[in-house]
Amino acid sequence: MEIINENQNIHITSKKRLSLALFINYFVHGMVLVILMQNMLSLAHSWSTSIAVVSYVISGIGIGRLIAYPITGVLADRLNRKTFVLIGMILYIIFLSVMPFASNMVLAYILAILAGVGNSALDAGTYTTLVEMNNGSGKSTVLIKAFMSAGDFILPLLVFFLDNRHLWFGISFILPAIILIFNLFNILSIRFPNTKKLNDSLEQNSDSISKVKKIVVTIGLLAYGYTSMALMLIFTQWITLYSSKVLHLSIITSHFLLSLYSIGSITGVLVISFILKQTSCEELLVVILNLTTLLALVGISLAPTALMAEVFSLVVGFSAAGGVMQTGLTIFMKLFPERRGTITGIFYFFGSIASLTIPLITGFLSTKGIGLAFNFSIIISLISSVFVILVMMIMKSNKE
Repeated sequence: MEIINENQNIHITSKKRLSLALFINYFVHGMVLVILMQNMLSLAHSWSTSIAVVSYVISGIGIGRLIAYPITGVLADRLNRKTFVLIGMILYIIFLSVMPFASNMVLAYILAILAGVGNSALDAGTYTTLVEMNNGSGKSTVLIKAFMSAGDFILPLLVFFLDNRHLWFGISFILPAIILIFNLFNILSIRFPNTKKLNDSLEQNSDSISKVKKIVVTIGLLAYGYTSMALMLIFTQWITLYSSKVLHLSIITSHFLLSLYSIGSITGVLVISFILKQTSCEELLVVILNLTTLLALVGISLAPTALMAEVFSLVVGFSAAGGVMQTGLTIFMKLFPERRGTITGIFYFFGSIASLTIPLITGFLSTKGIGLAFNFSIIISLISSVFVILVMMIMKSNKE
């Protein structure tokens, strides 16, 4: 006899199966994030062009996100979550299946834009579904980060394996596409949750917040969508150069700091997910993690030894990339439970703006010094901490 969760109106067995299917999508998504960069030489040869042109094509993914996030979020609320999960999967399948056969950069750029649109559609359908399956809790959304990290860890190994054995580079595209095709048929047969009762219940709670407070919290969380993404971008792009040029650490140690950041990220996902399973404390958790990131970044800038730089890099990965951005999104969804898709789209739209602007800002700062480029993260972290503290104070005062 199948057990039914009355709050979610979905079979427990279906819930577990759906969660796993959604996580598999983000395992492939993790691969997509790095697949063009990892195959730059092969793609440049295939298109008879330079690596610089391939880099230009990669920017198409960001353009696709910027165009689609506001649209897919709104439509996901008006239509249904499953439709947008399927749209995202289909667009990713097209991107992965056609890209290795693309003979020119025009087609490749169009495919990259489609991948960006697919990313936004997946986010709009997935984050909302995971929150709704767990009665408004964001404990499952944090695990998305773990599957993404697994995907972008395995893909470079696959590319190296193919290159080392002189096999066709397109296999690294076709294999993720095959995974998605199988998962597509799996998801087609799964029923998504009916969330009307949950939405009505949470909407009554959110209505108790005054309009002025809601506006202030909204501004704070939109800013956090930008700053949380900015911190991850600055660290991953500049830590290696900063540690070698400014801290004067060895090349091996400098690269090792990024590996420690990744280890910290995966550890953070597991710890944050465990905490959120035990208690609902998203606001306090986000504040603690942001302040921890701020202290760790200051620690790296003052690190007198390689060991301290390594420890602080591990901490930054744990606190800034362990799912804290997803937790911030969960807080935002609680504020507007009837518009979760729209909120997801807007939140990640601001993250996409960071993806476009931060490289430009830090690139300019690097002309004045590598130290300025990396330490800009301290300013961003300070701003981020101020905003999340403000959000926590308002949310806490409303509960009292």
